[in-house]
Amino acid sequence: MVWVVGQQLQGGKYIIEKVLPEGGFGITYKARHTLLKQLVVIKTPNERLKNLPDYPKYLQRFMEEGQRVAQLSEKKHPNIVRVTDLFKEGEIYCLVMDFVPGESLFDLVRRRGALPPTEAVEYVRQIGEALTVVHQARLVHRDAHPGNIMVQKDGKAILIDFGIAGEILQTVESSKHFGNLAFAPYEQMMGSRELTLDIYCLAASLYYAVTGQPPTSSLEQKLNNFRLIKPNQLANISDELNWAILKGMELEAKNRPQSMQEWLKLLEVANRTVEVSLPPKKRITIPWGWLTRHLLLYAVFGFVSAPSDWARNWIFAWTFACCYALIYDRLWTLGFVGISIVILPLFLVFSSASTWDEPMYKSLLRADSGWVLPGGFVFIPPSLQIWVYCLALFCILVNIFNLVYSNTNQPESGLFDSKFITKLILFITSSLGLGLGWWAYQMFPILR
Repeated sequence: MVWVVGQQLQGGKYIIEKVLPEGGFGITYKARHTLLKQLVVIKTPNERLKNLPDYPKYLQRFMEEGQRVAQLSEKKHPNIVRVTDLFKEGEIYCLVMDFVPGESLFDLVRRRGALPPTEAVEYVRQIGEALTVVHQARLVHRDAHPGNIMVQKDGKAILIDFGIAGEILQTVESSKHFGNLAFAPYEQMMGSRELTLDIYCLAASLYYAVTGQPPTSSLEQKLNNFRLIKPNQLANISDELNWAILKGMELEAKNRPQSMQEWLKLLEVANRTVEVSLPPKKRITIPWGWLTRHLLLYAVFGFVSAPSDWARNWIFAWTFACCYALIYDRLWTLGFVGISIVILPLFLVFSSASTWDEPMYKSLLRADSGWVLPGGFVFIPPSLQIWVYCLALFCILVNIFNLVYSNTNQPESGLFDSKFITKLILFITSSLGLGLGWWAYQMFPILR
């Protein structure tokens, strides 16, 4: 029989206010202590299981462990729900506990997603210390899953809803609610009362907190050979924390830490290594093919300009290397990469080639006689060489401005992560190409 809202218990001492979600072994009510005007939680055995042969043993265990949990309350552990009363209403045994306001760890993760590792570890550490006290009282909680870990606004985590005597009932119905199968070790289904049950359950709860996903159940791992995905494959956590979680979730109980204190030591080591979340570092790849073409192109220019003034060549090599860097960064997406590969280096040839002073070249690129404009005005344009020097000076000024005012902390979208490095590499490549061209001019006169 399920009590209804408004039902009075113990002669009006308690009034039922709400029926909470039903578990496999008991029914839980939210009630009010009428004299103290305090909210409480009343837990009762599930009478639907009374026809089971082990039900009398279940009731006996319920009372015995209820008394032990009440004894724990005398120690007033801040992370264990306090048991305040144990009574019998008609034929129904009732265990009264404090009502704990807050949000369950399960709901917290469902609302926020995976928690920061330090926050999740702190909640689990508090519950681990509470379970240490529980184990010292020769009790096993068996239900330390995220739904039974209440998180309050001040960051305190409280362990609630002891799974009293759950190990006795091995029925199909009970297994549906068996402490949330994703968080229970498989031996729990066989009635084990080892302390390692709680270690597995708490480690699985931490897995859920840091990944935002429930782990593969131990039954699926045991029966179907399903693989447990490592938590560091789902979340950015340290190797130490990953190890602590997996060690606590070992499929076989003998491979887990044999005490809660032992597992908490692993967690303490993991908590010292704070994993700083950083964006993935961009992998730098050197475009060898592009640099090779750049080198060969400048080798051609070096060969062509070998007879001319080399000081001028080095100036232009540096200038156009800077132009390469700027244009590669800014104009690649606009389709002007051809400018940086072909057109700009041609100025180097025009400015330094030995044919600069040939009459035909001068007649084509310089109008010594001037251009007669409308109105009788005569315009004598400067030589192309002057224009090229002006362009070089402009490029130098632009690059100086760019280096001074650019944010060097932000990676560029060009060849490398630094504009300075980009210009340096291109300058070295350009210079090497010019040198190779000059060497070829000197070593192979047949090519002249």
